[in-house]
Amino acid sequence: MDRDIKVVKIGGNIVDNPDALARFLRDFTALEGRKILVHGGGKEATRLGARLEIPSVMIDGRRVTSRDTLDVVTMVYAGLVNKRIVSQLQAIGCNAVGLSGADGDSIRSTRRSPQPVDYGYVGDINTDGVNVSLIGSLLDAGLTPVFCAITHDGNGSLLNCNADSVASAVAIGMSAVAPVDLIYCFEQPGVMRDICCPESLIAHITAESYSALRSNGTVGQGMIPKLDNSFRAIDAGVRSVIIKHASNLNNDTGTVLSK
Repeated sequence: MDRDIKVVKIGGNIVDNPDALARFLRDFTALEGRKILVHGGGKEATRLGARLEIPSVMIDGRRVTSRDTLDVVTMVYAGLVNKRIVSQLQAIGCNAVGLSGADGDSIRSTRRSPQPVDYGYVGDINTDGVNVSLIGSLLDAGLTPVFCAITHDGNGSLLNCNADSVASAVAIGMSAVAPVDLIYCFEQPGVMRDICCPESLIAHITAESYSALRSNGTVGQGMIPKLDNSFRAIDAGVRSVIIKHASNLNNDTGTVLSK
């Protein structure tokens, strides 16, 4: 297996917008070569949780996943959202297969320590947790894997993971067998100095400049997981990483990350 692979992660705000999602999926289908899609969950889980009277608890912008919340996010992320995306891809000619990390033992994780903060049933992906052989077989069969951010621990428990981390881990795993490009797509043009000013796009970030941007507060909490995962992927051998607007999937506009 030596052909290039693109790993594309789509953010929850695009998933929540039917028109934006439809445009993105058309552009994703138009991407040539082998590709993998990782999606966030959007606000559907919060809405369903509210209807079921299950409170949504956030700490520093991260969801606390109680047992009841885990049931909700599994139903929504691995069920409704994942299958909605897969069915739309099938309708426009992309032969996709929807997966959680438990399917085919594709992504294993370990429940995060409750210290210093107990996030509940939240997983951190194991170093060797990506089933490269399985994913490679799906790609070789002409299928496009579509992953949600629900993983498993190998002992019968599902775990909620950060979708940016899932995309990074999948890209790192597949980079052992093929050149991989990782693309983060969301509702902004890229990493911005000022999210209210489109002209403030930062076109290129190195590990050194990222440290400075983080120290001076230019990069906010919402962007930190993407950038942390981006540089982790670069350090682990992923060929390229770019953060961009979902509408720019098929062009070079965005923020390029490099060492």
